Amino acid sequence: MAGRGADLVAGALARAGVRHLFALSGNHVMPIFDAALDVRLPIVHVRHEAAAAHMADAWGRLTGEPGVALVTGGPGHANAVGALYTALAAESPMILLSGHAPSTELGKGAFQEMAQGEMAAPACKASWTARSAATLGADLAQAFRIARSGRPGPVHLSLPADFLEAKVQGEAPRREDFSPEANPKTIPSEMLESLAKAKTPLLVAGPALANARGRARLAEFEAASGVPAIAMESPRGVNDPAAGLLADVLACADVVVLAGKKRDFTLKFGAAFAPECRVFEIDAFVSFPEVKRTKSGWPDEVRSMLAFRPAQWATLRSKAEGPLHPVELGRAAQTLLDAPGSVLVSDGGEFGQWAQATLCAPHRVINGPAGSIGAALPFAAAAQLALPGSRVVAMLGDGTFGFHCAELDTAVRHKLSYVAIVGNDACWNAEHQIQLKSYGAARTHGCELLPARYDQVAAGFGAHGEHVERPGELAGALERAAGAGRVACVNVRIERLAAPVYKRA
Repeated sequence: MAGRGADLVAGALARAGVRHLFALSGNHVMPIFDAALDVRLPIVHVRHEAAAAHMADAWGRLTGEPGVALVTGGPGHANAVGALYTALAAESPMILLSGHAPSTELGKGAFQEMAQGEMAAPACKASWTARSAATLGADLAQAFRIARSGRPGPVHLSLPADFLEAKVQGEAPRREDFSPEANPKTIPSEMLESLAKAKTPLLVAGPALANARGRARLAEFEAASGVPAIAMESPRGVNDPAAGLLADVLACADVVVLAGKKRDFTLKFGAAFAPECRVFEIDAFVSFPEVKRTKSGWPDEVRSMLAFRPAQWATLRSKAEGPLHPVELGRAAQTLLDAPGSVLVSDGGEFGQWAQATLCAPHRVINGPAGSIGAALPFAAAAQLALPGSRVVAMLGDGTFGFHCAELDTAVRHKLSYVAIVGNDACWNAEHQIQLKSYGAARTHGCELLPARYDQVAAGFGAHGEHVERPGELAGALERAAGAGRVACVNVRIERLAAPVYKRA
């Protein structure tokens, strides 16, 4: 059929099964906004291009299907690129579509002309600029295949504005053209034999399997093989506060399979394992042939070690006059996440680590191995769209809040109702703790923030706001926020504490 390049793009996205397009308007992409109406492709219109990319990232992690962000060219593209690194480190399937200066004007000083493909390339699995209007559909299909094939990750495609306006003939690619490529794996027999003979074997997967679907696959493998299987996605590595005595587990292993997990800084470049431990590396987790192992208590021991939390946390209480200890805040927030299918979003420095240490939910999205902060509110919005009807709770530090607080406006416009809980210690506390440890209290500076009323900021955007100074105010504030029927922000004054690091009693 005849139409514009933009119609081909919109039709291809619809055929690929895209349910939401996370976008910010701009000159170069307005033809796609127009074409989206004809294929009934909803646009979630954000306030910053990086937020659109973060939303696509969260969508990819939660659903396994590539989230799609659409931004304009030049500065719009540049704003979005930084968010790609978070998705790349988290092995999240997503696609960034960027408008682009017209191909006929390149090299002449075109409006917002930029080497966009080259700029995005280091933060992507693949990055390129479409070369003709006729191949736009094929380009999109290729982007989807790359994002999902092998180890998942972000893909960038730039769309020159003249291609979007050009008249083209042809249909959108077939649905199967968007499917990931088969990638059969051969499992080394030596690895299987070592697992079968090992006393304390372990399988460690990368962040692509840290979602609910991946954890279910790992649990099935563990039940069938007797080999404990875990996924690592924390920038704190062996000190992941959600993984208890993980460092001790890794140090006890005599055979380890790294399944799509890099031997990187999170594993101390391999020093997390004992010197005599045998380590095998495979590119991704696949279904193994049956590993015939003698039953032992090792899997139960591993689970117990990963679940470890200090016993005193169970009875820890904050001072009546405040501020609140993060453990008490986490204990109260868990009541919101006990709902079926709930989603925990955790983002920030020290407070984000306390949240991960004290909270659990069927679904979880964190900042990931990149260690960046700021994505909590976009993540939460995408989570509610991806899993409608689920309770979504975002735990974020006060520094994090400042990155994308305007996305509360996005949530209000799109009638979302997640709960954002801000741990407010008036500080960039992760860096403050580095200063304390490295230079001493007399040389701490440049990390102070105001004890701002983020609840009032949220109310200014039309959200529900609550402020908590003392522990006695917390339960009521959370209950009102959860029942507000719209996005809510609970601003909680907390103690300025370093993130927990566990040790055996």
